[in-house]
Amino acid sequence: MRVKICGITNLDDARAALDAGADALGFILYEKSRRFIAMEKALEIIAGLPPFVTTIAVTVDAGDRFKNLGWRKQLKNFGATQLHGHESPVHVKAVGKYLPVIKVIAADEAVRVEPDDYAVSAFMLDTPSPEHGGTGRAFDWSLAQAFKKRLSQPLILSGGLNPENVARAIEQVQPYAVDVASGVEAAPGKKDHAKLREFIRQCKSS
Repeated sequence: MRVKICGITNLDDARAALDAGADALGFILYEKSRRFIAMEKALEIIAGLPPFVTTIAVTVDAGDRFKNLGWRKQLKNFGATQLHGHESPVHVKAVGKYLPVIKVIAADEAVRVEPDDYAVSAFMLDTPSPEHGGTGRAFDWSLAQAFKKRLSQPLILSGGLNPENVARAIEQVQPYAVDVASGVEAAPGKKDHAKLREFIRQCKSS
């Protein structure tokens, strides 16, 4: 099972996640998030990572930024981008010219989404929230099961996952990967390394 640890804000947490077996690290470039990290700081952390680590730039309705050449050049330092807002299929396709795209869908909207409209590398299903993630609340995983059946792309499961429930979620949904932020935190933007290790252990043994 592949694991993405999201909301990385410091090098210590990034290295702890990788030492525990994480496959990808997410950096939230959305200023309203409690786990926000400035682009420059994210790039500093990425520069301190070993090779073969997938890094994800997480954005929310950042259409204007993607029009900026300097912003796009900085994004080249990431392995993929995660679009966590209300981006249209046209916008998603445009972003995909620069980086592989993970499109996030709120679980309650999945039934209304036509996956074939989106040119993406993967979909992520998350708990509905005006905060765009990081709520710590799980949703009805049967929604993820139903959505997965409609996909030709991989499904990443997110939303309220933690060391206590992630094995059950994996067993029920059988996703391509799982994503966690608040479920392994000591505080917003600061990881609890014991929880982080246990979360990844549960994932890798499922």
